[in-house]
This record gives sequence, C-alpha cells and structure tokens, in this order.
Amino acid sequence: MEQHNKRILALDLIKGMSVIGMIIIHTVLIYANVKSQYETTIGSFIVFLGRGTSIFLICMGITFMTSRHQSLTSALKRGLLLVFAGLFMNFMKFMIPVIFNFAPDNFIQKYEWHAPLHQQYIYLVQLGDILQLAGMSLLFIGFIRKYVKNKYIILAIGLFVALISREVSGLNLDYPVINYVLDLLFNTDYPAYVYFPVFPWMAFIIIGMFFGKWFQELNYDIKKIFEKMLYFGIAFIFIGAPLVFIYGNYNYNSFYHMGPGGVIYFAGWTLLFLWLINTITTNIKENGFIRILKYCSKNLTSMYMIQWILISWGKGIFGYREHGIDYVSVLILLYLFLTFSIQFIIDIVIKKVTIYLNAPIART
Repeated sequence: MEQHNKRILALDLIKGMSVIGMIIIHTVLIYANVKSQYETTIGSFIVFLGRGTSIFLICMGITFMTSRHQSLTSALKRGLLLVFAGLFMNFMKFMIPVIFNFAPDNFIQKYEWHAPLHQQYIYLVQLGDILQLAGMSLLFIGFIRKYVKNKYIILAIGLFVALISREVSGLNLDYPVINYVLDLLFNTDYPAYVYFPVFPWMAFIIIGMFFGKWFQELNYDIKKIFEKMLYFGIAFIFIGAPLVFIYGNYNYNSFYHMGPGGVIYFAGWTLLFLWLINTITTNIKENGFIRILKYCSKNLTSMYMIQWILISWGKGIFGYREHGIDYVSVLILLYLFLTFSIQFIIDIVIKKVTIYLNAPIART
C-alpha cells in the first residue's frame, strides 16, 4: 500500500523561519530606539514582519489535525502545559532581572506605574503571550478535532469565533483567578494585558484545522490542498478588505484585538502566502539551511522561550530601546548564536538523561 507523507515541507520551513524571524523581531523591538524602528527601512520592515502571527497559527491548526497524537487527553494536557510554560517564561523574563537587580530603569518607567510594586510584578508575570493563546486554544480545539467530523462545520466554528470576538471582549467577573482566565479568553484588561486573546486569535487556528481536515480527505495530496488555500485566500481577501477599510473601527480596531473582518482579511493573505511558499519550495533539494529550519520547527516552543528570556535579560546589559539599527544588527547575531547554543545544550542533556534512564542496571 502506498505511503503518504503527512508532513508538509512548506509548513516546517515557515515554522523554522518564524523562529529565526522572531529572534530578529524581538531584538529590534527591545533594543532599537523609536527612530530606528519606525523611521528606517530595515526597522520598519522588521516591525511589519511582527504582524505575521496568523501564519504560525494557521500552520498550527493544519499540523494539529495531522499530528500523530490525536487523543483529546493529549490536547488538554499540552494546553495546560503551554499556559504554565507561558507564565514560567514571563517569570524568567521579568522577575529574574528584578530579583537580581539588573532590570533597566527606563523599562519600568515606560508603564508610568503608580500601583504598589507587587501589583506591577503580577501584571508582568500575567502578560498574555502566544504560549498562553496556544495553550488556552488547545483546551477548545481538542474537542473540535474529536467531535466535529465535517470540515465545513469546523470552518463555520472558526468564523463564528471571529464574528463574536468584539462582542465578548471585556467580559469579566470580580474574582482574580477567574478574571485572569477571562482575560486570556476575551481581553478584559483586568488584571493583565493580553496580546493574543483566544477570541479572535483562535479563529486562525480553527481555519488551519479546516484545511488540515481537507488535507486528510484529499489523501494527503499536498498540491491539491495548496490549490484550495489559494482559492480561499483570494475569497477571504475580497470579503475582508471592504470590512477592514470601510468599517475598520469595528472590524480591525487594532492588530492585537481585531474584529471579524480583520481576521478574514489577514487569513486571506496568510493563505496566499502559504500557497506561494509551497510553490517556491516544491522542488527544493535538502541542504544545510533547510535542515536548520527543520530543526527550528521541531524545537519551536523551547526556542521561543529561550530567545525571549535571553533578550529580556539582555536589557540589563545593553539597555532598553536605546540603539541604532547597526548596533542592533550585531545583537541579532549574538542572540541567534546564544539561542541555538542553549537549544543544542538542552538537546545533549536530554539525550544523556534518556540514555541513562533507559540503560540496564549494571550488575554489582
């Protein structure tokens, strides 16, 4: 019987590129001064690349449907793990510099806080990042994968999440722990600031699941699924563009908290981009750079955490938003080197521990 490859090279390459891209983007956002970020061609382009979150999320949805781990339990466990990984990352990013007294003054002053210090620290640890979004979304999409078998109903759920996102924004109850969960879901601005609330951002993941389900039904025919993405991408752009550019206050609002039209519009361009990358990489041969990108894709979560922690710690050494683009370019190379180095060390340690745990007990 013919074996079908469930892995799509284009998705691995995109996820790999996103690892390298986020190191570049985050280094610029943390270290480049405002002029370098918005008044230079390189800086403006890098800040623009930071708007590529939807690409990663749609890829996540596709691979979620074709993953070897299909059980609801595994999705729920991974979801909780990612939420706590996000909180741990925030603690390492913000609290370690505070505890060891190497946090730059102008970073704290940026927020113009007047609240007690412990409230400021709670705010930082609870910031809603992409890990919290992925984790909270898994608690929902695990049920969709298990119980919804019709791909068009999956798509309808995704569009419904986008449709109601502005209406549910701000829902909260006066209980701190419950409010934090509601914050992650609906961006209530109490007590944390959530960059990627589940509503609307989960819609991109569910749209990816729609194409993942279709990919299964097409017997894992890569050429056909990317043709479908092209057609849907064009349709989404035509539907989303007038909503964003004519009724933007409701449908776009802001990048991090967009409405339904913004989701459809960004999803359209994302699907076009995925089709383009697949077209470019269809006949590409394996080489060193491809292997690096595959390595990054495989270790995306850990490398995401490593680079953010290192870049945040570096504020105490290199300052916060003080440098020109030339200086920041050197820092980008430094953080690329450090992130890969630490990931290699982690791999070696895990391999040694695994060998040790699996080794037969020596006879005495």
